[in-house]
Amino acid sequence: MNDISLLHIALIYLAVINVVTFFMYGIDKWKAKKSKWRIRETALLGLAVLGGSIGAWLGMKVWHHKTLHKKFRYGVPFILIAQMALVVWLYNK
Repeated sequence: MNDISLLHIALIYLAVINVVTFFMYGIDKWKAKKSKWRIRETALLGLAVLGGSIGAWLGMKVWHHKTLHKKFRYGVPFILIAQMALVVWLYNK
């Protein structure tokens, strides 16, 4: 595979994982309001680690969800910054 196709695949993956993560935060907020079975916090944070950190951060802001939990309030921005640093490092390598 050439670099362009790898970049294309990576961008598609990031778009999909961030959209999925964003909506998972919204679904969990809806379930919280309806007293339904919830999505595990480890799953929500795991999606951020797998590349959905922008979707997680936007989901927290838009849905007003998990904003009072320290592991989300500080963890999601930390994951996002770490991922951005990794991209910069890989780009300059």
